Amino acid sequence: MADYLQKHAVTLVCIAVYVGLIVYIGWIFQKRASKNVNEYYLANRRIPGWVVSLAFFSTFISTSTYIGQAGESFRYGLSWAYVALFWVVFCIISWLVMGPRMRNQSVRLKSLTVPDYFQLRYKSNLSRSIRVLSSFIILFATLWYMTGIAKGCANLLETVLEVNYGLAAFIIIFFTCAYTMVGGMYGVMWTDAIQGILMFGVAILMFVIPFWYVGGYEPMMTKLAYLNHPSKTGEAIGRGMVTFGDRASFSYILAIGLSIGMKQIADPKLIIRFYSIKDRASMRFAMIWTPVFLGISLLCVFCIGAFVHGMVTQEEAAKLINNTDQVVGVMFNKLNNSLVTGICMMGLFAAGMSSLASVILIAGTSIVKDIWHIWKPMAEHKIVARTKGSMLLYCLLVFIFTLYPPAGVVEMSSFAGSVFAASFFPTIFGGLYFRWGTDLGAVASMVAGMVINVIWRFGIRFNVETLSEIHEVFPAFLVSFLVYIIVSKLSPNRVPNENHLALVFGKKTVQSSI
Repeated sequence: MADYLQKHAVTLVCIAVYVGLIVYIGWIFQKRASKNVNEYYLANRRIPGWVVSLAFFSTFISTSTYIGQAGESFRYGLSWAYVALFWVVFCIISWLVMGPRMRNQSVRLKSLTVPDYFQLRYKSNLSRSIRVLSSFIILFATLWYMTGIAKGCANLLETVLEVNYGLAAFIIIFFTCAYTMVGGMYGVMWTDAIQGILMFGVAILMFVIPFWYVGGYEPMMTKLAYLNHPSKTGEAIGRGMVTFGDRASFSYILAIGLSIGMKQIADPKLIIRFYSIKDRASMRFAMIWTPVFLGISLLCVFCIGAFVHGMVTQEEAAKLINNTDQVVGVMFNKLNNSLVTGICMMGLFAAGMSSLASVILIAGTSIVKDIWHIWKPMAEHKIVARTKGSMLLYCLLVFIFTLYPPAGVVEMSSFAGSVFAASFFPTIFGGLYFRWGTDLGAVASMVAGMVINVIWRFGIRFNVETLSEIHEVFPAFLVSFLVYIIVSKLSPNRVPNENHLALVFGKKTVQSSI
């Protein structure tokens, strides 16, 4: 034990300082968050723009990015940075196209969650079913996403701090669950903002580490110019790290870019950020600065793995090419600087916990407000308490899945993103922009998106060789959007009445809208 503490003391102190700060922030907001459902779920729509901007950035970029995506560039080279560009494009689209309208309509309809937005927007005898169906889709996709985040964090703790994988997964999941239960949306948003600042700095620091290790830019590029390290298929990489498309096809880059990037326009944990933003000025700030924070961080992180080739031996590279989730941990071990590792571990903890906290809150609200409360209405004072209990039980399920993960970090994250994009985007976008969108179109679109995702991934993609690089997001999103349009157009008698549409689209005066 003494040897262990001597070896990891600085890193452990850094993590302890970070954990203490997060606990303190959650405790500060405990009383305010417990006032009522609106305070606990949405922080009473009073979050400043800079907090929402940093929270959006830190929630979207999770451990699956800092560990999984950084590691993938060890396999695919600097071409992997193009995935980051797609994500930034979708960030811009999300804030320009979705944000203002989503915030305004949620205020007018008094919506507290994304599923209840569907019910209130597509007002009909079927809209309750839309709300429940969307909640089950959230719980399904979220399970994959949270497992990916927890797996990434656990791998890092196992590699860097020599913590047992199961214990590491338990620590990251249940500690995050604890402060989320206490602080609600207030705690989530303000801790996410602090985590966002830390993550931004750590992304830049991690990018610098490989150059620091080898002695600068020129020595690094000389090493990458022609690598004898083996690729996944066994042949020498050669110039693959620096040649676009050599290690990864453009179709695969596009697939990961779309499947995960599109979460920003469809994932409830990100869409709900628009609900809580304070005012028009706050929205403008977030529109400008969120893509900046995201873009700089992503371009740094997505190149790290390629540069780690300059730090490792032939034998180490042969092992890492098939275990890319371990690349970042190996980078820290090779550097052997406990202070730098400690600071970076704080950022990586932040990346995992910021995303986990948001998803835990979404899962709890979906279970209680959008399923349980619909099935058996309950008094308002019971909703918050039952939401907290549901969070804990859901985290237990995630922990079990994390012990036996069904895929790698990147694949689990991209599958979850594909489910959200195909199942929710047509219904959300149609609700915001198409007066003629109907409840039948929404239901049919969600079902189509979910079914095609599952069939393509588990029945086609990995069983038909010629289709292996066609990610499920392409057929699922295309079919889902077409189904929404076709079914809505074929059911014009189910369009909500003009008085309701006037409320939705702002023809009636509503206070507090942007």
